[in-house]
Order: sequence, then structure tokens, then C-alpha cells
Amino acid sequence: MRRLIALVLACACVSVAPARSGGIALGAFGGMSYPVIQNDTGNGTLYGVRAPVSVVPLLTVEPYWASSRLGDKQLTLGSVSYTRSGFDETAYGANVILATGGPLSFYPFAGIGQATLKSGGASQACTTYDVGFGLGVHVIPMLAFHVRGELQAVAVKPATRKFGSVTISDGQTTRKFACVTAGVSYSLFGLP
Repeated sequence: MRRLIALVLACACVSVAPARSGGIALGAFGGMSYPVIQNDTGNGTLYGVRAPVSVVPLLTVEPYWASSRLGDKQLTLGSVSYTRSGFDETAYGANVILATGGPLSFYPFAGIGQATLKSGGASQACTTYDVGFGLGVHVIPMLAFHVRGELQAVAVKPATRKFGSVTISDGQTTRKFACVTAGVSYSLFGLP
């Protein structure tokens, strides 16, 4: 998986010559992350940077780095209430965007990445997948504002427990988040 991510990022960096005809930009974003299905963590903030590289007119590869801090959650088990600490997530990867040019664009995107979940001193590396839609508004040719909605699935590696000489695996599970972000990007060179 790491090789695939490294290959996608390397291709995005190596494709600078073809990207000159389409463009390369740098952007920042922030927003909120909401847990879907699981009830063991609270909502949290999300922020990061993106570097969209327009490979051909309708195809953009977008390496990204993101960080999220999810809130604590008050849980009740029987008659006992306790607070479960939220966790920090750091992720990097690449999205593929199918977008048209122009002053207003509505675009679907999907991506894959690597995430690290940290809570209470423990950390776990996971694969992350995302899919969503965005709306981009070019205020001036080199400056654009973006609003996105996405569904992120973090594939948590299987947990194993050892009982004597028997090892039991809980199987792979996923954590799902609905994310809403707003951001700005500046076209460094090429067409907007």
C-alpha cells in the first residue's frame, strides 16, 4: 500500500512538464469531521494542505496532508458513565479529481492514503479511502475557493488476542467519517 501511495505521489511530482500545460496549485483547507456509525468518539476539527496537479484538462491528481482532532465522547455502559478520549488522525495520500475548467466547477473525487490514529499514547497506521464532491469558484484566474463534502473510511488493521496457544483475530474493521471542508487554492503556474 505504501508503495502505491509513493508511486502516485512520485508521478504527481514527476509530471511537472505535462502539468505546465494544465497547471499546478497549492491550497489550504479546514473544516469539520463527523463520525458515522461508530458512537465512541466526538466531532472534530480538520485541516490540511493540497497540491493539485492538472495532468490533462479533465484529470487532476491532488497529493494532500491532513490532520484531525476528534472530540471526547461521554458514554454509558449499564449504570456507569465514563468519558472516552477522542483521537488524533494524521493522513497523507492522493485524490483523483474529474473537473472541468471555468469560473465555476462541480467535481467528483476519490482517493487513497495512509493515516495514523493516536489516542492515549497508542498509535496505529491504517489505510484511508475517501470519495466526495466539491464545488470550486474562481474569483480571479489564479485564486479559487473550494467547498467539499466527503466520506472517509479508515481501514483499521485486525486486532488479535492470544489465549494460551490460540490466537483469535477480530478481523478488519473501518471507521467512517463525513467531512465538510472549505479552502482556498492559488495556481502557481499554468491555466487556472
